[in-house]
Amino acid sequence: MIRVTVWNENYHEQKYEDVRAIYPEGIHGCIASFLGKNEQYQVQTATLDQPHCGLPDDVLEQTDVLIWWGHCRHAYVPDELAEKVHQRVLRGMGLIVLHSGHNSKPFKLLMGTSCSLQWREGDRERVWNIMPTHPIAQGIGDYFELPVEEMYGERFDIPQPDGTLFLGWFAGGEVFRSGCIWYRGLGRVFYFQPGHERNPTFWHPDVQRIIYNAVEWAAPSRIADSLDCPHAKVSPEEKLQMK
Repeated sequence: MIRVTVWNENYHEQKYEDVRAIYPEGIHGCIASFLGKNEQYQVQTATLDQPHCGLPDDVLEQTDVLIWWGHCRHAYVPDELAEKVHQRVLRGMGLIVLHSGHNSKPFKLLMGTSCSLQWREGDRERVWNIMPTHPIAQGIGDYFELPVEEMYGERFDIPQPDGTLFLGWFAGGEVFRSGCIWYRGLGRVFYFQPGHERNPTFWHPDVQRIIYNAVEWAAPSRIADSLDCPHAKVSPEEKLQMK
């Protein structure tokens, strides 16, 4: 059983009718609905407007994979919570950061950079699958197209990824590393660029397949109780001599 928590600001869906028309149950509800079809997943949602931003300690501790969508309310996430997410990833929790979550506090902590990029309003995007053997890319063809998606362009100020899986090309000529992975401590991080709130991106079957694959890839084999530096009182060789 993989325990998945889908976190969302849940701001645009409440404020703007056009966004609510696309995601009547919120972006978090859309993602949870297709992931929840897998009986091996235990899926719950969390939003910024809930107590503890939807992520009290007991929820975070019982999450194997956290999916994060944020946009214009990054500053409303307490630093203390961002650090808890950071530490939880280092201990083994998987983190999937979507679209404008690149500017979120937890992602910036894990990257150690500004995570800034270039952007402009919607354009046609072609997402190229440039590492087709990777588990996250399984079931995806050479490329797929999104009729309209917010343009994100290089330079993307991130540390060198441990793998670049997808490359986005926009009709305006820009390119972007639209799918990247990192290993942080015992945890795995996947950033995926498509997913502007005013576009039906999360209803696209290839986007759903990628998120589903990412959950499988990011799920931990184990989560450490702590990251303390234990005092090795007895060396491995001394232990052998004691037998």
